[in-house]
Amino acid sequence: MTMVHRIAASLLFSAVVFVTTSAVSAQPKPGHLDEVLRQMDAASLKLQSAEANFRWDLYERVVKQTTTQTGTIYFKKQGTTTVMGAKIVSPTTKLLDYRDGRLRLFDPGTNHLTIVTSKGNQAQMESFLTLGFGGSGKDLAKAWTIADLGDEVVDGVQTAKLDLVPKDPAVRNNCTHMTIWVDPLRGISLKQSFYMPSEDYRTAVYANIKYDQKVDEKHYQIKTDSKTTIDQH
Repeated sequence: MTMVHRIAASLLFSAVVFVTTSAVSAQPKPGHLDEVLRQMDAASLKLQSAEANFRWDLYERVVKQTTTQTGTIYFKKQGTTTVMGAKIVSPTTKLLDYRDGRLRLFDPGTNHLTIVTSKGNQAQMESFLTLGFGGSGKDLAKAWTIADLGDEVVDGVQTAKLDLVPKDPAVRNNCTHMTIWVDPLRGISLKQSFYMPSEDYRTAVYANIKYDQKVDEKHYQIKTDSKTTIDQH
């Protein structure tokens, strides 16, 4: 993948992480992983949309600094695919839109639009989307080598703690592994840690999560004009 595709994959990861705090762990029981994956399969058939406030944190090892972004985000199933929109409001306003294998990143301040197409990597990009929203257990096992780390209670919710190593070598160039705390009954991740080869890592916190309610997509609409500069990758 190019640098832009790596950034896109990282943004997609951030867009799908439902994170909360503090956990107490328990060792996995025999058959636990199979049960979790079956529950995720069932949940993936039910969940149609979600919207939330978010906080994204990126820690960069070289400079030993954390960059934080806050805003709102939504996911919605359209047929067999998932669309996503996000509005970053701090520290500056930016808009993200993902659908039909294309990620758009718009900076209203500079009136600049970046378009990243999957070009055969749509499955890679959507594997990050389905991690946090409505992904089935079958899809998870297809894209990742899964280690069952047992159950943990996260913010009062019992979750399954899973460590994931990408099966696709191209994805491993950007993500050495991920640890997720997934609520299999709802098919969402309450906590994730995303580790990069550079030893940077990304986390996210989501609040005021609404499920299967109408999403006002106008809030996330990207509006360009004749003066908008556009980069395509």
